[in-house]
Amino acid sequence: MTYAEKILEYYASVSIPQQLPDSVEVLYPFDREYVSAILETFYHKYFNDNHSRTFLIGINPGRFGGGSTGIPFTDPIRLKEELNIENNFDPKQELSSRFIYQMIHAIGGPEIFYKNFYFTSVSPLGFVKDGKNLNYYDIPALQECLEDYIVEEMKKQIEFGAKDTAFSLGMGKNIAYLKKLNAKHKLFKEIIPLPHPRWIMQYRLKRLNEFIQEYYNQLSRTIE
Repeated sequence: MTYAEKILEYYASVSIPQQLPDSVEVLYPFDREYVSAILETFYHKYFNDNHSRTFLIGINPGRFGGGSTGIPFTDPIRLKEELNIENNFDPKQELSSRFIYQMIHAIGGPEIFYKNFYFTSVSPLGFVKDGKNLNYYDIPALQECLEDYIVEEMKKQIEFGAKDTAFSLGMGKNIAYLKKLNAKHKLFKEIIPLPHPRWIMQYRLKRLNEFIQEYYNQLSRTIE
């Protein structure tokens, strides 16, 4: 099976976490035929090979990015304008997606980038509460009930073909949690933290080029 086929098979049957805290809802776009068609187009376009890839691990998908399109860090606007994949999603933008695709261009463009890197998240599915994005670590009870699920789903994805070094998109709670999990379950040899794209766009926009350079310096070392 190609990398694309493994990913598509995974998302066609990705598990939904159970027994979540009250009022926490799961973002699950993968049961819609339209999303499945978009995923097939994207993954066959960029992952139609058997190369191992470096994992870039976010927090969990948001409403306007992966929680909508099914593709991590890719909102409907970037899907059309950057990847030339026409779509009928509500054309809302995600701040993280804006940063990610500027960074992807710095690396050399989508073809080079996706040949070397695979985006995922600590939780492959996103969460909302009261209509707002929710991070897995925002509610201690949510993080606690998700641990077995998170480890199981990450192991499934590592089987696609993962390099020993991974990157955490998030230098605070995300990397702290990932390091704790990694020490316990030995998922990767090393996990290196990078500033979270949304944090950059929301709080450090004037230093955007500096952070793109930081990503370039770290990620380009892993490109073969």
